Amino acid sequence: MTLWWIGNIILIAVVIPVVVAILIQVLAPIFQIRQYAEDILEHAGQFPSHLDAIAEELVKTRDLVNAAAPEIVRYSRAVDNL
Repeated sequence: MTLWWIGNIILIAVVIPVVVAILIQVLAPIFQIRQYAEDILEHAGQFPSHLDAIAEELVKTRDLVNAAAPEIVRYSRAVDNL
């Protein structure tokens, strides 16, 4: 019976605190990852409005490049003639 009580005291005094310490070290990064994931999810909803604006700007840029292309060719020919 004495060995039974010694085993219980060792379990309460050593094993349980070690398990709790390991659990705390595992749970802390899990909660940080959860916060990062929630932050990413919150800010990811802001992208579609920016992407729509980019599409409009790409159309404008393509039109400007097409309009400038003949002038660039003319300029490069003039530089070659120098």
